Amino acid sequence: MKRFGIIGCGRIAPRHADSLAEIDGTKLVQVCDVLEARARHFSEKYNASYCLDYHELLANPDVDIVNICTPSGLHAEMAIAALKAGKHVIVEKPMAMNVADADRMITTAKEMNRKLCIVLQNRYNPPMQDFYKAVRDGKIGRILLGSVTVRWYRPQEYYNDGWHGTKSMDGGALMNQSVHHIDALQWLVGVPVKSVFAYTATLAHQMEAEDVGVVTVRFENGALATIEGSTVTYPQNLEASVALFGEKGSLKVGGTALNRKVFWKVAGEIEHEKEMLTREEVDPPSVYGASHQHVLEDMISAVEQDREPQTNGVEGRKSLVLVSAMYESAKTAHEIFIKY
Repeated sequence: MKRFGIIGCGRIAPRHADSLAEIDGTKLVQVCDVLEARARHFSEKYNASYCLDYHELLANPDVDIVNICTPSGLHAEMAIAALKAGKHVIVEKPMAMNVADADRMITTAKEMNRKLCIVLQNRYNPPMQDFYKAVRDGKIGRILLGSVTVRWYRPQEYYNDGWHGTKSMDGGALMNQSVHHIDALQWLVGVPVKSVFAYTATLAHQMEAEDVGVVTVRFENGALATIEGSTVTYPQNLEASVALFGEKGSLKVGGTALNRKVFWKVAGEIEHEKEMLTREEVDPPSVYGASHQHVLEDMISAVEQDREPQTNGVEGRKSLVLVSAMYESAKTAHEIFIKY
């Protein structure tokens, strides 16, 4: 029996609790939130005890694995404390707000011999798995061009909660809304990024961070890519996609949460295009997608087999390095060469 504790009972926490309910041999033992009404409601819904101080949860000997679902600026502090308390840790994206904190998390996990897992759930979506396999099998040949498009909308009210859109706790359209898709781009290409050049702006909201970011990416193999991320596309989320174009094929996955094949044109398979586009047709109810359960199952397996989770700290660090470089580029108006 693997026993879990959840810190932070906000928007994403139900995805964790509901996923745990679907996995045999798991139990949600305790939850924590600074708002007592929210913590109590969550604990009653999921039949767990609750507390208001996360240190109390970390001191609970009945908790084996801690899921951190708090604002991004708290991830590093809480993850390191949990690891030092002897817990395995699952943390939502981004794993931290800067690379130095991510490195501290990775180092602490090694020192404590604990597992650190970053929630990159979209990697597990069937179309994304097909995409990854097609690229690794060489089906589209040498990659020439890529793109990330995140055209989402957030009303001003979204940024009025005191932490969304702040540089210390959240970041903007690139760090928050687009980081999953930036991760997907670098994961699919499978080649280190050489450099980035970025523009950011705050055009439609009263907020500290950006609501629009446009980036040019150069990979070490010569391929180029563009990243467009925003929260300004009134009146709703319009598109979130990743595409790659190679010498022998062009692939694009979009949908609510990278769960639909938009086009799938591969040399020798074009006549089967309709079949290739129908494997995953149902959109999940939210941008969080439907693959949190796979992340949790892999973490449980990693603990049991004493191996690294597939989306471990090193994997989560990669997109953080890229977004941090994008912010540096936008600040300095210079091309930033990536140092992993």
